[in-house]
Amino acid sequence: MDHLRHSGLPFEEQRLAFLGIIATDPLIGETLARVRDLALPDWLVVSGALYNSVWNHLTGKPPGYGIKDVDLFYFDDADLSYEAEDAVIRRAARHFDGLTLPVEVRNQARVHLWYPEKFGQECPRYTSSSESVSYFASKTHAVGVRYDADGELDLVAPFGLDDVFSFRITPNRVMDNQRTHEAKGKRAQECWPEIEVVPW
Repeated sequence: MDHLRHSGLPFEEQRLAFLGIIATDPLIGETLARVRDLALPDWLVVSGALYNSVWNHLTGKPPGYGIKDVDLFYFDDADLSYEAEDAVIRRAARHFDGLTLPVEVRNQARVHLWYPEKFGQECPRYTSSSESVSYFASKTHAVGVRYDADGELDLVAPFGLDDVFSFRITPNRVMDNQRTHEAKGKRAQECWPEIEVVPW
């Protein structure tokens, strides 16, 4: 199987291929439909469940292979308390009950409050869910999708898609996230040996 058939193509061709794969993946499709019904502000399904599904499709692996969960971002700066986010997480847990993959929900307006304690460094105060994606440890992982007002899948990919389609995990050095980049790269190679991890 030619798993690199979309590598090096123009962005628009890659975008259509990416969204086409995501839209027809049964696990991601059902999850996105449920997320839309949850109606969180500035929501975005991001990262692993997306690019892992693309790699599964291109290497002939079954849907869901290697995917631990679905990451769901939203942005609500009206109330930055832990309690407000926890209430959304609890509501989401009930809403997503029965899905094959667990859904991890996080308010991106609050990341700067807990990030320093967890990771030992400061984090910018994000202004949207899309902005937070551009701070991921690896550029390859910086992808997100959501439905737009017309019900079409909308893509957020600040670094493009060529790394995804080239099976290449490239560091994003905007922050000191070397450990995360290397750990995620190692895990990915265990599931998809076709992957190249670019050194930090």
